[in-house]
Amino acid sequence: MSDTYVECLVKAKPSMIGKFFKVFLIVLTVIFSLAFIVVGTLLPFIIIAPVLTGVGAYFVNMFTDLEYEYLYLDRELVVDKVMAKSKRKRVATYSLDRMEILAPIKSYHLDNFKNRSAKEIDYSIGEELQPDKRFVMYYEGGQKIILSPSEELVKVMRNMAPRKVFAE
Repeated sequence: MSDTYVECLVKAKPSMIGKFFKVFLIVLTVIFSLAFIVVGTLLPFIIIAPVLTGVGAYFVNMFTDLEYEYLYLDRELVVDKVMAKSKRKRVATYSLDRMEILAPIKSYHLDNFKNRSAKEIDYSIGEELQPDKRFVMYYEGGQKIILSPSEELVKVMRNMAPRKVFAE
């Protein structure tokens, strides 16, 4: 048993559609709230509109403000999703024993896996930076997982599975 523990937190880039809906729903909430103040005594049921748009803006914010936390402990990589810095949800647990390869996204080590049809799951920052520090992990032949781990996390995983983890 290994007692190595590494934690890595990455912020996912929100999509443009998510940003648009968040701003749109906030603006609608403000407009409907002002309309309620102006004509609230005449139409008391108009309170429903600002409440619904406010709740919608809250949930859109929860799903657009995402962070992924990678925890490595005892030959397992656990991925948690942190929504709006308030709610945490365990997304997946991956065992290093069942992992096929972990390499940078543009590495030549992944050439043998290019033609493989695998379900792609993205737990990374969501954009290509220069230099691109995202990694691809093929897991049990059926999953292609994209991660943005820290150098320390890659180093620890490489020490535990040197033939499966590549840093270059």
